Amino acid sequence: MRAGWWWLIGALCSLLLQGCAAPQQAAPIVSLPQPPSQKLLHHWVSSGESLYSIAWRYGLDYRDLARANQLSEPYRLQPGLRLSLAVSAPSAAPPVAARPSSQPPRRAATPATPAAVASGVFNNRWQWPAAGSVARAFNPAVHHQGLSLSGAAGRAVKPAAPGVVVYAGEGLRGYGKLVIIKHSDLLLSAYGHNAGLKVAEGAVVVADSVIASAGSSGEVYFEIRRDGRPVDPIQFLPAR
Repeated sequence: MRAGWWWLIGALCSLLLQGCAAPQQAAPIVSLPQPPSQKLLHHWVSSGESLYSIAWRYGLDYRDLARANQLSEPYRLQPGLRLSLAVSAPSAAPPVAARPSSQPPRRAATPATPAAVASGVFNNRWQWPAAGSVARAFNPAVHHQGLSLSGAAGRAVKPAAPGVVVYAGEGLRGYGKLVIIKHSDLLLSAYGHNAGLKVAEGAVVVADSVIASAGSSGEVYFEIRRDGRPVDPIQFLPAR
């Protein structure tokens, strides 16, 4: 009888030792979402957005974005439309002249049309968009892709060259109330941090047009993009 008890105790100890030595079950693999830094592949159009503002947001050439989505001019977008951001890499842009031509502005046909105004921009004299000194220069290394001009709040903001307004709103984070002007198929300019906008999308503007008023900080942000990429505005502006 005593031997039977010892046998039972030994069996129980053996079972306990086997349980302690059993390998733990591996945790299930969970599929985690991509980090926020992952490049987006699509954009859902919101009310008030234009093809130009969306291309500006993602640093794309609007023509590449249009081609990727089989869109043709005048690029009318409906809210809720899904745009593919998978565009091919743009080719290298030719060098920009150090200073604009000194020829007098070419007059557009009457009545002025967006195509007529934009086509002559390379022969037009560019101008500073607002009075004031350069508070921050173009420096893409620190993500400052334009010029910041200091001065009085409420002062007039004018287009740096004739063109067509392709965006007027405040839907791009970091720009405040913003105007984007198309000068040619290659060149767009933007004017940010405004107190109020004086133009609407589709307006044809010339040198004397007032497109906005400077915000309460007095800072006017000015940017030029060529083929969708920021370039130093100083290359286009007359020396002061």
